[in-house]
Amino acid sequence: MKTRLPVCWKKLVFPAAFLVMTFGTAQAQQPTEIIWDKYGVPHIYGRTTNDMYYAYGWSQMHNHANLILKLYGQARGRAAEYWGETYLPSDQQIHLFNLPEVARQQYARQDADSKTIVESFVKGINAYAQAHPEAIDATMKQVLPVTPYDVLAHSTRVICLEFLARQDIATATHLLTPGSNSYAIAPSRSASKKAMLVTNPHLPWGDFFLFFEAHLTAPGFNAYGVSLVGQPVLNIAFNDNLGWTHTVNTIDASDRYELTLQDGGYLLDGAVQLLEKKTVSLKIRQADGSMKTRDLALAYSKHGPVIGEKNGKAYAIRVAGLANASMASQYHKMAQAKDLKAFEDALKMMQNPMFNVIYADKAGNILYLFNGNVPVRSEGNWAFWNNTVDGRSSKYIWNQYHQYEDLPRVLNPPAGFVQNANDAPWTSTYPMVLKPSDYPPYMAPQVMTLRPQRAVNLIKDDASITFDELIGYKLNTGMEAADRFLDDLLAAVNQYPDPAAQRAAAVLQKWDKATNTDSRGAVLFASWFDKLEPGMLRIPWNPAQPVTTPDGLKDPQQAVALLVKAAADVQQLYGALDVAWGEVNRFLVGSHNVPANGGSERYGIFRTMYFSPNKQDQKNYAVAGDTYVAVTEFGDTVHAQVLLSYGNATQPGSKHIGDQLPLLSQKKLRPALLDRNQILQNMEKRETLSPSN
Repeated sequence: MKTRLPVCWKKLVFPAAFLVMTFGTAQAQQPTEIIWDKYGVPHIYGRTTNDMYYAYGWSQMHNHANLILKLYGQARGRAAEYWGETYLPSDQQIHLFNLPEVARQQYARQDADSKTIVESFVKGINAYAQAHPEAIDATMKQVLPVTPYDVLAHSTRVICLEFLARQDIATATHLLTPGSNSYAIAPSRSASKKAMLVTNPHLPWGDFFLFFEAHLTAPGFNAYGVSLVGQPVLNIAFNDNLGWTHTVNTIDASDRYELTLQDGGYLLDGAVQLLEKKTVSLKIRQADGSMKTRDLALAYSKHGPVIGEKNGKAYAIRVAGLANASMASQYHKMAQAKDLKAFEDALKMMQNPMFNVIYADKAGNILYLFNGNVPVRSEGNWAFWNNTVDGRSSKYIWNQYHQYEDLPRVLNPPAGFVQNANDAPWTSTYPMVLKPSDYPPYMAPQVMTLRPQRAVNLIKDDASITFDELIGYKLNTGMEAADRFLDDLLAAVNQYPDPAAQRAAAVLQKWDKATNTDSRGAVLFASWFDKLEPGMLRIPWNPAQPVTTPDGLKDPQQAVALLVKAAADVQQLYGALDVAWGEVNRFLVGSHNVPANGGSERYGIFRTMYFSPNKQDQKNYAVAGDTYVAVTEFGDTVHAQVLLSYGNATQPGSKHIGDQLPLLSQKKLRPALLDRNQILQNMEKRETLSPSN
């Protein structure tokens, strides 16, 4: 089945003692208000749905005004005009993909719900800026007023260019691959007989990847979750009946084509096609405040925008989902849904071009969906389309997407759980129920790295998982690589004894195989494992044994030599082989600097963290990884524990910059405040808004 692809306010602050209405029963006569809790999370009670989204725009500005305006300035393609030449590459990309015009086309095609949500959100943003000019950096005010086009262009930029087409654009720098963990546990595997959901996206700790945590309530609507900053709706959330999370899937919905240049054009089906060309004049702010103008020449093939030329070749990118206009409406309907049918009806709008969906609900359903706008292709497997495609044949230019019914989907599997840790859909539950042969060979690859293996191995033998155990699994810092290879390494040292290796082995024998702040031996093992190459493993990954391979060391003597080298490196860098993980690896945001736990997915660590070295103090500081965590149980009342690693604000002077890092360091979550009385007991301040209509 195929779907045709479209052508390309007055504010009052009240003291904490002021009490009104019970949680979740907002009535039309009540004012729209924001109750801010002690972690800077806004609990919004909208008089109407429109007022709720107005307050959501206001709230995001309250905590992230400078960042939001910077992101919208970039989405306009005018960042170099506002802030200088550093932003010129960003402007070039925005104009190459014509995002300002795409946003206008999207706005014209939006359904009524999406248009109302975005317009209300924008009104709240501009109202906050007008009411609090002192809170906004002077260099950011030139972006004001924000328009609905800015929000749409920003959303398209982030989802389509920075997530979906990131690798293709970068190849035509690839530092960190956005990822995530997730579980949905069915009543059959739950100790309480209630379905549970684990939400755990892994993203860089800055810029457009930042999450904003909020609780949104209006008549007929009550949802708690997060948005990527600047997005007008909750992207990941739960309500009284159900919840969902996303992970970055192995979808290939953007393609990179190599064009053969000839006679002023490019070859297509044996004939020369001329490139469509246009020029955009960009203003660039100079250090003295003056402006220079630079003309940007842009070229387009039938495949898509041309991102560069070299040695008689040009490279074009084709991206799915750029024309999608009603993503806000889809997310609103997902958050408003009360059961599986209503939720899937929202998903079938197909407005989100990527991301796995992992779902659980009060009725006990669990669901995995390989979601996205998967192009219908004439031939080729996933590896073919994931590499550079020959642009000389029009048969490779796709123009249709697969429908919802074509996508890999697992509902209520016999195993009683679904999971995804950025692995392919085939391993979304274990034992596996999806067969790759039932789908087009380009749908997804066949691969499972150590982190998703860790996800399965943590829970597959636990037939009765408690809520607290599920939190423990989420916060688990153990290395799957250590469980798999440490015994082989220690045996190799016994077989080929070396004094330096024996000293290192003595440390590793005492190690807990984890990356807790006080784990001693993790630094040494990681240094050794980093030196291993795939060809050094005795048994490679085998799809018939997806959670127990790879395994073994092909050359034990070589493994010992690598351990000797690793021990020398660690001793030189840190002065001891048993240096604590948290002494070397740190969480640093704002004024908070605390010992870190967790580590790279390379080691099969479920508590995923990525660190960047600082040569000045020989320590590594977290730059990406665990962001928002929510563990949710769906019973008569929803029970949830959450954490937003870096805090819920970036505005200068906010006490919430990094204020959750101590909990992150201690491997703790905090209660999600869902009951109004609880919220009031933990209130930092209250705002009452009077949105203008």
